[in-house]
Amino acid sequence: MPRAIWSGSISFGLVNVPVRMYSAIDEQDLHFNYIHEPDGSRIGYQKICKEEEKPVPDDEIVKAFEYEKGEYVYMTDEDFDAAGAENFKTIDIRDFVPYEEIDPIYFERTYYLGPQENAEKVYALLVQAMERAGLAAIAKYVMRDKQNLGCLRIRDGVITLEKMYFADEIRPTKDIAPAKTKVESRELEMAGKLIESFSGDFQPKKYDDTHRDALCEIIRAKKAGKEPRVKKPKAPAATPDLLTALKESVEAAGRRRSGTKARGGTAENGGSGNGGLDDLSKEELYERAKEYDIKGRADMSKTQLLKALRAAA
Repeated sequence: MPRAIWSGSISFGLVNVPVRMYSAIDEQDLHFNYIHEPDGSRIGYQKICKEEEKPVPDDEIVKAFEYEKGEYVYMTDEDFDAAGAENFKTIDIRDFVPYEEIDPIYFERTYYLGPQENAEKVYALLVQAMERAGLAAIAKYVMRDKQNLGCLRIRDGVITLEKMYFADEIRPTKDIAPAKTKVESRELEMAGKLIESFSGDFQPKKYDDTHRDALCEIIRAKKAGKEPRVKKPKAPAATPDLLTALKESVEAAGRRRSGTKARGGTAENGGSGNGGLDDLSKEELYERAKEYDIKGRADMSKTQLLKALRAAA
């Protein structure tokens, strides 16, 4: 059972739904430590008073707001509690809106909200009512001394809270958007074909963190006392001209798709019996290996990937 990070209730009208909040994301980042190389000790960090140049104990540290240059207003826990009284322990629903109308730029992080003990019925009521309405809820709540905007939606029968940015936190695009530029109709047509060649249904499991896989491969090699194979990144090739680049991209995408359909080479793609595998880079072979769900692919060299794919075909 995951550990709850917050508890309170969802409020809409006079109805309250007691809930617990859980993180919906399990980030798979690799975490590295700084080490003192001569003795292998970890590097520690201290909170230093810049005036006295010595460590400060936690009980002497307070939060303060710099009201003017060099002038601070000290804040206590009670001050933050008073500011959060409006939404204390409550996710206060303000509106129900179509989910598709919300620009994804407003979404920051996702949480799950599960029912507290003996709150299953009122929780199920809100879930089913929202599913029937086909709407998402916009709410405000206070968490960690900060008021937040949130979007409640239903995912697999669970209330999901999308933490959102407020409108004034989204930077305008007026200084970033390019000036109006004329695009040739032939270029636009070819770009449309390129988009079409990559079009399909969203399949989340199709995408893996290959950079993390490569780091794991290097870590395992070094742990075994081996020198990892270092491949220098290729510099991007200069684009001959826009129309030529688009045309070649469309042709390459077509070959990639036909190779995927052929699954190892048939008359469909004119392959030489191996689906044109010899012409693929290691990254492309790795992607093909994912389609076949070949185990241990992250640890394979290009030659091993080729061999495994030919055996799977």
